[in-house]
Amino acid sequence: MDLCSLIDRNAAFAPDKTAIAFEGKRLSYAAFAARIERTATALKQELGVNRGDRVAILSLNRPDYLVLLYACARLGAMLVPLNWRLAVAEQLFILTDAGAKVLVLERAFEEVLPGLAPGTSVVGLDFAPSGGATFESLLAHGDGSGRNPHTDLSCPLLIVYTSGTTGRPKGAVLRQEALFWNGVMSQHMHSMTSDDHVLTVLPFFHVGGLNIQTTPALQLGATVTIHARFAPDTALAAIEQERPTLTVMVPAIIQAVSEHPDWVTADLSSLKALATGSTIVPQHLIDRFVTRGVPVLQVYGSTETCPIAVYTRLGGDLSRIGSTGLAGLCCEAKVVDQAGTEVPAGTPGEIAVRGPNIFFEYWGNEEATRDALRHGWYRTGDIGLCDAEGYFWVRDRKKNMIISGGENVYPAEVERVLLEHPDVSECAVIGRPDPRWDEVPIAYVIRRSGCRLEADELRAHLQAQLARYKVPRDIVFVTDLPRTALGKVQHFLLKQLDAQSRAQGETS
Repeated sequence: MDLCSLIDRNAAFAPDKTAIAFEGKRLSYAAFAARIERTATALKQELGVNRGDRVAILSLNRPDYLVLLYACARLGAMLVPLNWRLAVAEQLFILTDAGAKVLVLERAFEEVLPGLAPGTSVVGLDFAPSGGATFESLLAHGDGSGRNPHTDLSCPLLIVYTSGTTGRPKGAVLRQEALFWNGVMSQHMHSMTSDDHVLTVLPFFHVGGLNIQTTPALQLGATVTIHARFAPDTALAAIEQERPTLTVMVPAIIQAVSEHPDWVTADLSSLKALATGSTIVPQHLIDRFVTRGVPVLQVYGSTETCPIAVYTRLGGDLSRIGSTGLAGLCCEAKVVDQAGTEVPAGTPGEIAVRGPNIFFEYWGNEEATRDALRHGWYRTGDIGLCDAEGYFWVRDRKKNMIISGGENVYPAEVERVLLEHPDVSECAVIGRPDPRWDEVPIAYVIRRSGCRLEADELRAHLQAQLARYKVPRDIVFVTDLPRTALGKVQHFLLKQLDAQSRAQGETS
């Protein structure tokens, strides 16, 4: 059995039921399964995609994104979702690192095409790329079987790139079984049944948008309404008109929705729960939905955990303020010290997770894989604690990581680009609290001797290579940075100095 078999079985049980709703159109389970089969056949027969090959997609959310995912599962191939918020240079690095055989993309993102490696086949979702095919024309020519022998749940299915502390993205490889068991935990977390209706507004290039509710719902036979991208007015309108029972919103989206003029009058009565996570969630944002009668479930995890690892459950204990819940139904979690030994209840330490939902490896990066996976446990790098009853609290995030509007920003990645400017001698990037985005990146920069580099010039340099949310909101030129005895910049001290500087500015 492969993951796609679940879609086939749902199509057999309820062929006419809506699997996916999108922009006023509905795709039944029978039509969804048939389109997956046609896509797998076309990829195999027309483009030579076989077991182990990588198929990349650069697109906003749309039904064919999910079609491609399950077609890759059928073939034993791997889907590589590309973050459309990244700069072209970042997208090209991922495509090259993954060795993508095929790129499927929307017209809006065709800027990436001139930089593609020779031999990459291109398929346009909504246009005819030069030298490539449209998605519909590709499906029209496939002939034969879209199934490969020896394809099962042990096959890798997703390579999801997450920026790392080295400054270069790492591709976390998730097997089909990771999505299967992640789905079981989602169904447990949400008390999900085939009668549920999920509204997805998070992007599919994140495991959160793809796997917290979307794929679990489809694998169970529920209905999913997807939005191309989030907008507060359309999200609220969909809740009122489409009547979903479940949705996922990161804190920045909760804030945007709850501050929209339509919030006060919006009918939220169809929602049996809202799930949230991706960062430490402020209680005042949770309360905005709770006071409207919608239970808020918290989920903790990462790209490497598919992402569900720890969660609060609908119908369970939601009274523990700030807790992200218990270890999931199908995995284990614990808090450990530096040596990997579990610490006593209530003692802060690093959160570690083990289970069939854990990633298999970092693509082509054995050293990073060995560092993250120790004796079967994934060392998250997140600091938290666990009480005597097994409930987890996340106290701090991965070292130096900034979460801005639900997006991960790793200082080392921004610092790498800063240092590529010839007038930058040294630099450090930290997160600064922000009322709208939770945090925004701030750069402290030491100019090379004799240079007159200005902030606007440096910002332009960054914008050419980084996604907008990664470009520092403020650039501060300094003559020195706080360091350890070995010369390493102490980011935590820099954050303290930044906070003190702002506090003094507010009082002066």
